[in-house]
Order: sequence, then structure tokens, then C-alpha cells
Amino acid sequence: MTENIILDEKAIGRTLKRMAHEIVERNPDVKELILVGIKTRGIYLAKRLAAKIQQIEEINVCVEELDISLYRDDLSYKFESEAPVVQPPHFSQSMRDKVVIMVDDVLYTGRTIRAGLDAILSTDRPAKIQLAILVDRGHRELPIRADFVGKNIPTSSEEKVAVKLNEVDHAEEVVIVRT
Repeated sequence: MTENIILDEKAIGRTLKRMAHEIVERNPDVKELILVGIKTRGIYLAKRLAAKIQQIEEINVCVEELDISLYRDDLSYKFESEAPVVQPPHFSQSMRDKVVIMVDDVLYTGRTIRAGLDAILSTDRPAKIQLAILVDRGHRELPIRADFVGKNIPTSSEEKVAVKLNEVDHAEEVVIVRT
């Protein structure tokens, strides 16, 4: 198994700074933004983006957390017995008429993002939903495209993209893992 480092700690920081500027440029009314981080690493990326937007605009942006595991379309494969009842997520504030930006680490097939859309739309009706992704690796199975992309990394389906963040992994890098 080999690993190639695609982004190191400094590159991740620069990438998130650029993405924060792009978000502000496309959404000038920053007070209407809500960043929704998809569990696990998307939450930490959303918090980092919010901090960078705060530095740029001097406005605190709300960050919400979203666990999409019960919204996945492959849920029936994960449970041998009766599938659990899906409960809507609980957000601390209303998303009605807000610009919601879902944040995740890697965009691959698009199924996680579809599940995130389902979860958000089950609770409220935002004015707009956008997508911010640290790494887009291609291989989409659904027609989903990110609005804000940190880095496009063409990969083969045999490769894996691993995003490591200090908050979770005690390391800060993006690597391609080849088996």
C-alpha cells in the first residue's frame, strides 16, 4: 500500500482560505449563510470555513452538524433486521429562506450529498443549497456537482482519497492511497 500526499497542512489552510473568499464573493449577504458540516470531517471543515469567513467579513456564520447515516440509500444493506425509523435532524436554527452550504471532505459518488439534501429538506426549505467540498475525486453515480471545490483529484476507482484532520486523525493532510 502506498500513499501520495496531495495536500499538506499549509496547502489545506490556503485551500480553505480561497474557498472562504469564493463563498463570500458568491454570497455577499453573509448574514444569511448557514454552513452544514456532514459528519465527521465535514463538521470540522465547516467550522474552519466559518472562522475564515469571520476573518474576512467580521460576521459570525452559523455552523450546524449533520449525520446523514440514516438517510443513505444503502441503509437496508447495513441492517439485517428491520431498518430503523429515520428521524429528521435537529438544527439549532431555522434554515427557511437561508443560504445553506453543505460542507464535506470528499465528493465521490454523490450519494452522501444526496442523503444530506434529503435530510435538510426534511426539516425546512432554504432559499438555496450550495455544496463546498475539499476534494472532488470524480466517479459520480448521481448528477451532483460542487459549487466550491478545494482541489480536483482525478483518481481510479481502486484508489482511495483520505482526508486527515488534526481534530480527528491527529494529522493534517490529504493523501491518495493505492493498494
